[in-house]
Amino acid sequence: MDTKENSIKNSDKIEETFRDSVGTMDGTGTRKWVFPRKPKGKYTNYREYVGYSLIFLFVIMPFLKINGNPVLLINILDRKFFILGQPFYLQDFFILALGAVTSVIFVMLFTVVFGRIFCGWICPQTLFMEMIFRKIEYWIEGDRNKQMKLNKQAWDEEKIRKRILKWSVFLVISLLISHIMFMYIVGYEETFRIMMSGPAKYPTNFIVMLVFTGIFYFVFAWFREQVCTLVCPYGRLQGVLIDKNTVNVYYDFKRGENRAKWRNGEDRAIAGKGDCIDCQQCVVVCPTGIDIRNGQQLECINCTACIDACDEIMEKVGMPKGLIRYATEAEIENQEKFKFTARMKVTTFALFALIGVLCLLMYDRGSVEAKFIRPAGAAYFVRDGKITNTFTYTILNKSNEKKMMTIKVLYPEHSEVTFAGKEDIIVKGDAIIKGNVNISFPENEVKLSKQNIEIGVFDANGEMLDSYKTYFEGPFRFQF
Repeated sequence: MDTKENSIKNSDKIEETFRDSVGTMDGTGTRKWVFPRKPKGKYTNYREYVGYSLIFLFVIMPFLKINGNPVLLINILDRKFFILGQPFYLQDFFILALGAVTSVIFVMLFTVVFGRIFCGWICPQTLFMEMIFRKIEYWIEGDRNKQMKLNKQAWDEEKIRKRILKWSVFLVISLLISHIMFMYIVGYEETFRIMMSGPAKYPTNFIVMLVFTGIFYFVFAWFREQVCTLVCPYGRLQGVLIDKNTVNVYYDFKRGENRAKWRNGEDRAIAGKGDCIDCQQCVVVCPTGIDIRNGQQLECINCTACIDACDEIMEKVGMPKGLIRYATEAEIENQEKFKFTARMKVTTFALFALIGVLCLLMYDRGSVEAKFIRPAGAAYFVRDGKITNTFTYTILNKSNEKKMMTIKVLYPEHSEVTFAGKEDIIVKGDAIIKGNVNISFPENEVKLSKQNIEIGVFDANGEMLDSYKTYFEGPFRFQF
């Protein structure tokens, strides 16, 4: 049997043996605590650049404003929504719904082509765990071996001191995260005001803050990778979406098998051995405790720690890097170089097109929205040869600027618009105004009992801000 056939047979055997294995549980279903070694390498550095940039953005975003509006505010209780400084109202709910649908489609298309890059590089769970909480754990308790030793030793002075310090720091960070999250709901000004007033004045807010602090602490201090393996639906969804042409972190089993320990001066090809020296370094750095050599697994979050660990070993023993790398399954099986295929190009274009359409809808909503509704039970009246209808108008000013507006009928012609008060309507920024307006037409202009009309709202410069189509009611006439 040649080397390729042997490697394929070995790979199938590995997949069959470990198909149901879970890195964070033993054979009895008991939780195995994962003590990952501190990773280092090219991909780890890149992930830290991306991770710390996103965390910094998360911290400062509640304090940023665009045109006086928050960059992001999701206040469900008061029905105030701001995205990139743009206010969204109930009238704009269809855009938010479309955004949600677009997000789902985006995730599905992205996963089909690029796998779980989101999990390892962008997911908040991964960022907070690996960039903050895990770093603090390394700082207080040391790397993998020291943590394992501390875990096994009795509760002496050293263990009590380190654990209390770690748990205290975790609690403080969880509290800070809760406050920042609260700022995304009510704004930083309101958050600071509630904090200064104290829990006695706002007991409900205080309890909510404690609950979320407890949840964050529980997740990052104890639950950890179980969020990815047991709770997060995305990890299970990827099993349906990925195929042989999906980019993921893969172990090149054709090159690596048969795995065997390293021996100086040995010709591994003649000995029938692969490039994997079975050093287990890809296992000890994994934050979810799996062996990437067992094939694609639910627990793998594509964090690239195994890539850096394997590349470091390959460099030390003088073999090419890339035994574990970003690749497609088809690429590994056919031993081909990575290609940005036509499917990837089309899907990437579709992803950018979806984002473009959503951004266009967000910014092309107009600064004013107007509605003209005939009051229930209201009837027309005839006076001085004119038929008059009363309309209740609602005008929403979505901008931050105060606007002076006037109302005109676009069609039919020969209309007359009268107000109970001033003709000019002044609407403050981010405000709604309601009122009544009378619209009249000469009797000979009203041909139908319900005639379609369009009413426009114009600014002080005569530019139309919005229009609304409704109907004008008149006397019933037989048509011959």
